[in-house]
Amino acid sequence: MGSLHIAQRQNPRLYRTKRSVVTEYSDKTLFSEDKDIARIPRATWKEAQAALLEYLHSTRTIQFMDAENMSKNSPHFLKKLLEKVKNVNDVGRSMSRFLRYHPINEFEPFFESLGLKPCEYTPLLPRDLMFLGDDCLMLENYRVLCEYGIERNKIGQIYKKAVQVFQHEFGVLPLQLQAYQELGLSQSFMAKIIVCSPRVLIGDVDMKFIKVLEILRSMGFDYSWIKEHLSEQDSYNWSMILHVLNFFSEMGCSNELCGLISQHPDLLFEGSGDRALSLIAFLLKFGLPMDQISSMFLQFPEIQVGQFISNLIKCFLFLHEIEMEVDEIGKIVCSYPILLGSCMLKKTNSLLSNLNVGKKRLCKYIRENPQELGKWGIGTRLGPLPDSGEDIESQRLKMKFFLELGYGENPNMMKKALKAFRGRGGELQERFDSIVNAGLNREDVVEMVSVSPQILNQSKAVIQSKIDILVNELGYPLSSLVSFPSYLSYTTQRVRLRLAMYKWLKGQEKVEPDLALSTIVACSDKIFLRQYVNHHPSGPQVWQDLKSKIYPG
Repeated sequence: MGSLHIAQRQNPRLYRTKRSVVTEYSDKTLFSEDKDIARIPRATWKEAQAALLEYLHSTRTIQFMDAENMSKNSPHFLKKLLEKVKNVNDVGRSMSRFLRYHPINEFEPFFESLGLKPCEYTPLLPRDLMFLGDDCLMLENYRVLCEYGIERNKIGQIYKKAVQVFQHEFGVLPLQLQAYQELGLSQSFMAKIIVCSPRVLIGDVDMKFIKVLEILRSMGFDYSWIKEHLSEQDSYNWSMILHVLNFFSEMGCSNELCGLISQHPDLLFEGSGDRALSLIAFLLKFGLPMDQISSMFLQFPEIQVGQFISNLIKCFLFLHEIEMEVDEIGKIVCSYPILLGSCMLKKTNSLLSNLNVGKKRLCKYIRENPQELGKWGIGTRLGPLPDSGEDIESQRLKMKFFLELGYGENPNMMKKALKAFRGRGGELQERFDSIVNAGLNREDVVEMVSVSPQILNQSKAVIQSKIDILVNELGYPLSSLVSFPSYLSYTTQRVRLRLAMYKWLKGQEKVEPDLALSTIVACSDKIFLRQYVNHHPSGPQVWQDLKSKIYPG
């Protein structure tokens, strides 16, 4: 202990003799937490509290302060009791009579009076005990904590986080509290620590906790600063916090560590520092060097580290969803971690819609203008991206393509065409030519596109694949596309399933042998099943078998 820098500012004393005062939920708090409770008249409520106090103290011989705390601060339990009382005109006497013949599980109002909700304490109820006096160790350790100055409505959090504290043998808990006081830690400070991190009272003095205090004190942080940044709703792993402090020192931030922690205490205390470690691990996976990670922390924005990580991951997922190459994503993450972590990006579909852009062009735009990501956060108003030189050329080629198809004669047709056809001008021409080159007359293909313009909203490779399947696998003549151009819009799985089922039904002589391709493919599944598949008793089973083969998984 010789190297410990924690000064002993007071004479070591075990704990104060004055217990924490019993406080009652204010009427405003009590009657606003539960609408059913709010409907109970205050006079009725007071009578019920008095009856419960009388029962707990006089009948069950529970110490008065404990009984008073239970009666005043267990509203949900008291409401449940009131529901069982029949005579609402004399609540006090009716409840006393009820309690005389119906012993209660005393752990329920006890745990609720310690600040726990029914959903929190129900899993903690002892299975084979009903009366508090049957668990002497729990009561003894509870009273030690009360006398130490810990508020009763916070002791429930201690029980929830570390039930072992209440299982200490007689005299053990006071010695543990004294050990911390002998290290110079005040009762008020330790009271906050115990609520936040009750595991410091399990086993011997938590030396990782003491080491963290030693480091923070050596950096100029006093106990009041530490208390201010601890949340009673959280639990703290002091070993993890110590690991984070050491990691920052090893990372090269030792000289600036004091300023960093002063500005961003959540790097240490949010999740006991695991958020900070998760962020470091995330950046290391993308190949960011440790010196750059250190530099990033020294420029860390005014934002919770958990939110920073969430933003960073959402930006990464966005770049993945717009199909950016992995190495390009890595370059952006490594070059602009602060930008990505500071921006609460809109959803991918919203951005594509608001910017009026496709994934391919958006990837290119972000590669050239990564700082623009910071302007696409939630709540910002966005307009379409400005046209580039490529866009203007694409628009020229698209207009030329439409004019060659004959759309220029009718402005309304041209307007509809611009909405119906997706893709760049050169791509539309390439897709059109792939159909012509398959062996069809240009005039026929123009007519096909006029009837079913959506067939050009697919890549050249997909169109060629579907034509190959139609002719070489399914055995249909190429000319069948002229009468049924929409074939190119359907998935190959749908076409294969319909034609395989049709072939089986034709073998069973349950359908006409010369149905048109459009008749087989175009109708909905519901109609196809009703008009064809269900005409044979085994049809539905065959349909399912074929479907499982063609649509695996």
